This record gives sequence, structure tokens and C-alpha cells, in this order.
Amino acid sequence: MNVMKYLTLFLASCAFFGLSVQGQRKVVAVGAVKLNDSIKQASKAEGRLVQMNRVVEALDGQLVNSLNGTRKFEVIARSDLGSLIQEGGVAGAGLQVGGSDYLLVATVDDFQDYTQTATFGSVGKTATKRVIRFGAVGKVYDSASGKLIESASFQISNKDISNVLVNAADNGELSDELLREIAVKMANQITTRVVDVIYPAKVVARTAEQVTINRGDGTGIASGQLWEAFAVGEEIIDPDTGESLGGNEVLVGSIRITRVTATLSFGTVVDDYGIAKGVIVRSKVE
Repeated sequence: MNVMKYLTLFLASCAFFGLSVQGQRKVVAVGAVKLNDSIKQASKAEGRLVQMNRVVEALDGQLVNSLNGTRKFEVIARSDLGSLIQEGGVAGAGLQVGGSDYLLVATVDDFQDYTQTATFGSVGKTATKRVIRFGAVGKVYDSASGKLIESASFQISNKDISNVLVNAADNGELSDELLREIAVKMANQITTRVVDVIYPAKVVARTAEQVTINRGDGTGIASGQLWEAFAVGEEIIDPDTGESLGGNEVLVGSIRITRVTATLSFGTVVDDYGIAKGVIVRSKVE
């Protein structure tokens, strides 16, 4: 049997079993969610350390769940990291966490949960307001080199979780429903950033005015959103460091998302200056 026949059989097998001959999913190791000492001490002094620990534990699990839900990565959970690090060790300057491509570390650096009471003397009434703020920093490292490739801050406040505040306890204690909502939203924010850094969203098909994007449910995309499309051109090199800053980008149009499935999203072209298969897309804040 000649080489062409072997190649034909291999490609047919890949198609039959749903395998990709172009690439495979990257492996992301999720480190334990950390808590800044100052936040820990403040929560302890205020008698809210238990609630704070519950939020951290919930975020730990939700990060793994959210990353896995994107269907973009192979995810190594925190519970596996200890044994993987012992087996793999640290090779040179690299992390080499169980053969992972990237390591994600989240650190909680802000937590506020209290009530404010205001008295209106003219009408003799008192109003109570629940104040909640939760912040974290997400860092993505290249496991092979140990180099930090992305660091970003994320914040959640009352407006982000207003749908469950109505039923929250008036004394400021976190209910299970509120705790889960905080953890889910924070995990989704961090996950969306990780996906955008490692796999920028792209147009994978266009038919007339309909555009298909390789983003599905759980990646921050939703019906009604406006996304901008960019053609990537020449690579830009920093003249000071010699490092690549990415490719030059040219705006080629905008897309309104109309439908989201588990693995893909569909939209309608709003403005078109050359939207084609392969251009990258980013959500536009309206």
C-alpha cells in the first residue's frame, strides 16, 4: 500500500472518529484560588472569615467548571496538581505542571459584604441597603517558560448580582444562593479573559449576511451583543524590547449576535468593510 493510500485511510479515520488533524486542545492547569492576607485578616476581624472562605472554595470549583464548559481546553483541576507537580517537577525555569500548556492562578483581593442604614428624619423612615463587592486578579502563565502572559483584575458588585439580593439575608450573611451566584459570575469573567487571550474569537464561516463565530455557551457571548470584526495584518515588534506585540488590526465591520449554541454563535452583519472567514472578533461595550 503506497503512502497516499495510508494518508487517505488516516484522514478517513479522523473524520469517522471526530478527530482533528490540524491541532488539539490546550491543557490548562488551575491552581488553588488564593486569598490576600489583608483581606483574610479584615474578614476575620469583622467576623466574616467563614463566609469569605466559602466564597473562595466556591470560586475554586466554579473556575474548573467554567473552563471545562468552554470546550476549548483540557483542564487539570486543583485537586490533581499536587501529585502532578511531584511527578513532573519543575524543569529548569519552567513550571511543567503535569505537561500543561498554561497555568491559571486566581487571587481574591477584595471582599465587602455589609449593610448601610439611612434615616430620613423628615418622613421618619429608615432604608437599608446591602453592599457587596468581590474582586480577584487572574494570572495566566506559560507553563513551559514560567512567563506571565496575562494579568487582569475583575470586580463584581451589587448590580451584577441584583437578581438574588432581594432574597438575601438582611444581616449581611451570605446565603447559599448568593454565594454561588458570586462565584459563578467571577469564574465566568476570568474564563472569558483566558479564552480570549489563548484563543481569540474568529469568524469560521459566512453565508450572505449570516456569520458564524467559534464561541459557544459559557464563553461570555449572548444574543443581542454587538461584536466588532478585525483583520490581522503585519506583526508589530516592540522597538525597545524586540518582543512581538501582536498583529496590526484593521476594523472590517460589526456583527449582531442572534443565536448561541453549545459550541458556536451566529450573528447578522451590521457594518461590512470586508468581514470574511478567519477575521478575529471582540465584544463591543455599548
